[in-house]
Amino acid sequence: MAAVLALVTTACNNNTYNSLRQQEDKLIDNFVSRNGLKILTEEPAVDHVWDEKEYYKVPGYDKLYFHLIERGDSIRIEGEDTVDLKILANDLIVVRYKKFGLMEYADTLSYWTTLDQAYPDEFHYYNTSECEAVAWHEAVRLMKYPDSQCEIITPSKQGFEADQTSVTPYVYIMKIKVKQ
Repeated sequence: MAAVLALVTTACNNNTYNSLRQQEDKLIDNFVSRNGLKILTEEPAVDHVWDEKEYYKVPGYDKLYFHLIERGDSIRIEGEDTVDLKILANDLIVVRYKKFGLMEYADTLSYWTTLDQAYPDEFHYYNTSECEAVAWHEAVRLMKYPDSQCEIITPSKQGFEADQTSVTPYVYIMKIKVKQ
């Protein structure tokens, strides 16, 4: 009898999580549709001029979408030398962001300025022990350079621990710098 009860409990828990994941997928699909987003399946070239409705579906992730708003500078001239500014693993990323849910008329949490939050969030690129949101690391990889800005649609599985626990997707508008 205890084994049957354990099996039923496990099945109910899986159905509950699966149900939440299906609801999340529908919420993301509805957001994409409602906003008329054009989904790109191939990563655009670095010099691609992004239409405001173009979003790249990042391969290998469930419904993680990326939109480049502004590409930062790729090089800096120092005297006679040209310095490549491409972000590298373990660079210290400083991020300001806005976060909102995918429901219509969702509230926005803003960490965009010092009036919103005195200090910006910081994390080392590709160090998920400092920033467990895989989507943020992917966004940095796709932005490529400091002073870039993007928007990402982040499913719970690629978000922060609290998002994963509640199975809640979010949109983040992010701007980054590299701290020297």
